[in-house]
Amino acid sequence: QVQLVESGGGLVQAGGSLRLSCAASGGTISNYDMGWFRQRPGKEREFVVAISWSGSTYYADSAKGRFTISRDNAKNTVYLQMNSLKLEDTAVYYCAAGRSVVFRVSYQYDFWGQGTQVTVSS
Repeated sequence: QVQLVESGGGLVQAGGSLRLSCAASGGTISNYDMGWFRQRPGKEREFVVAISWSGSTYYADSAKGRFTISRDNAKNTVYLQMNSLKLEDTAVYYCAAGRSVVFRVSYQYDFWGQGTQVTVSS
């Protein structure tokens, strides 16, 4: 059973940056595809970005050019670097782990973190 804990959220002004971390315990993430999803106020959870176990990355259109996902298997941690943040990036961000997933499909992930709040102000 893999436990995931997100951190790094907070309040940031539009145009600013944040780096989210997702630390795993109870198992190694090296064999897992890892994804970041978010849930904006009043909206359903949506795919943001994912990285396969082999390092391939996949981005939602809203994240392309601004967000970067990376993984450090030695630290059992996945990161989400978010730059040029917009008001509409305000959401709870969730980390997820799964095997052989269709990256954009949330129910294919087996393990989820509790989420971290990102608030972008004007």
